[in-house]
Amino acid sequence: MDCSRSRFNVIFMDMQASSSDRQFLERAIALAYEGMRKGAGGPFGAVVVKDGQIIGEGHNEVLATNDPTAHAEMVAIRQACGVLKDFQLENCTIYCSSEPCPMCMGAIYWARPTRIVFATSHHDAAEHAQFDDRFIYEELKLPHEVRKIPAIQLLREEGLKLFAEWRGMDGRRGY
Repeated sequence: MDCSRSRFNVIFMDMQASSSDRQFLERAIALAYEGMRKGAGGPFGAVVVKDGQIIGEGHNEVLATNDPTAHAEMVAIRQACGVLKDFQLENCTIYCSSEPCPMCMGAIYWARPTRIVFATSHHDAAEHAQFDDRFIYEELKLPHEVRKIPAIQLLREEGLKLFAEWRGMDGRRGY
């Protein structure tokens, strides 16, 4: 890890952070403690804020629910989207106790909030808590057939027919 770059990122974030950013990030950290201490999952919390109000929050619930997708960010996003009755988090900020993993980052990009504010980096999570998602990034670079979980493509033409029908549907709502 390039420490000088890491320090620059922290300084840059601090320069853009407001007192409300700190308050909402403190709430995400408190949620992380809450979930961790009750054994629901790892030390992660997240809060989604719109117009200065929390509209979704959660902590990691992987162990409590036996759901590998029940990361804090996913829980908070699902709750916030329910409140907004929309699948996008327009003009929202998501606060995370730690930098989101690849799955959560994908969900965040699909939800399209305005920004992300986080406390610890994914390097910190790997070094200090043994939550290392580097292997996922490395796996995604490999050809499908040599990954630890091989992927096989079949029935492409049938799958393309799905896309063709989707494109032709009246009233289709893209996302």
